[in-house]
Amino acid sequence: MAQTDYYALLGVSKDSSSDEIKRAFRKKARKCHPDVSDAPDAEETFKKLNEAYDVLSDPRKRAQYDQFGSVGGTGYGSTGSAGGYPYAVFGDLFGSGGVSIADLFSAFMGGARRGGRSTMRAEGRDLTMQVGVTLEEAAQGLTREITVDRLSTCEDCSGSGSVQGSHPTRCPECGGSGQKTTYQRTLLGTMQTSSPCMTCQGMGTTIANPCTECEGSGRVVDRQQIPIDIPAGIFDGQQIRVPHRGEAGIRGAASGDLIVSVRVLPHERFERQNSDLHMLMPLSFTQAALGATKTISGLLEEVTLEIPAGIQSGERVKVSGKGMPVMNRDMYGDLYCHIEVVVPRKLTARQRELMDDLSKEFGDSQTSVVTHHRTGFDKVKDWFNR
Repeated sequence: MAQTDYYALLGVSKDSSSDEIKRAFRKKARKCHPDVSDAPDAEETFKKLNEAYDVLSDPRKRAQYDQFGSVGGTGYGSTGSAGGYPYAVFGDLFGSGGVSIADLFSAFMGGARRGGRSTMRAEGRDLTMQVGVTLEEAAQGLTREITVDRLSTCEDCSGSGSVQGSHPTRCPECGGSGQKTTYQRTLLGTMQTSSPCMTCQGMGTTIANPCTECEGSGRVVDRQQIPIDIPAGIFDGQQIRVPHRGEAGIRGAASGDLIVSVRVLPHERFERQNSDLHMLMPLSFTQAALGATKTISGLLEEVTLEIPAGIQSGERVKVSGKGMPVMNRDMYGDLYCHIEVVVPRKLTARQRELMDDLSKEFGDSQTSVVTHHRTGFDKVKDWFNR
């Protein structure tokens, strides 16, 4: 299949600057979004626009695309950014009065209505996204830079929505209240009804000379790199709130927050329980009988583990203070090593001879009858497999 020409799709040349590409994307997105356009292929076209912008706005992806004509794993929603959705849903994005089309990222917080008119929400909405970290990263803490597609303050008009030298004016229809009051006489008397003013969409002001970049809303679609400080000891599913990094408000109204849900990925050796760590420690039967010293590569540093002689399968050895850090406190959990005595499946002739001698020394019988009972190790396996 022929590869899509992203430059042609956005209507820019191959030597276009990043700002020109951004402006072209915004212009076309306003016209072909499924909530705006009645064209039957509007949704598919908008997805392709997002895919093109995702590639051409990233210098690394753009260089790869220019060289090879494609990008590995390209496809809108494969970038791992907060904008990784099939398409964004517009709403009161433009805010120039008379146009009502759901906020660009309102799909994150419940979606927008297609068709009909609604009152604009002046304050910016919160944005939510997830970020995955390893258990080692959760133990150490880190700063993770994430890519977020958001409605940010328009730089051309500084968020006012008006061209330079012009300002919003009080709505002549509602007098700046944002509400339209009607009176109706009934048998019970005069009934008063208030509803959002449709001329200003409840904002109380209108834009006579809207900014050409944001079309009067005071905000535009932008892709930003936002650093997220993830504290040491964070738990799976905990959220981090970054103030004022959600959607920008319309015409200078308050911005929402960015809420990041942290997912701590499973570890191949350690199992976490609160701030404690658990792991299986395999031992040969000679190490279990004689005792041993083991060195473990822990999450934060190497840990020396002293195994007492005669330890049994299912018992555990505790190493104090070598678990996970307790978030925002100078404390650490403990490391628990659950012992598993491993019996060799094959023996050399010399090993078998020695084992026979040891068996005779212990007075073992090869034909004795035993009854099975659940050991401590059985319970440990149940704990790990739950």
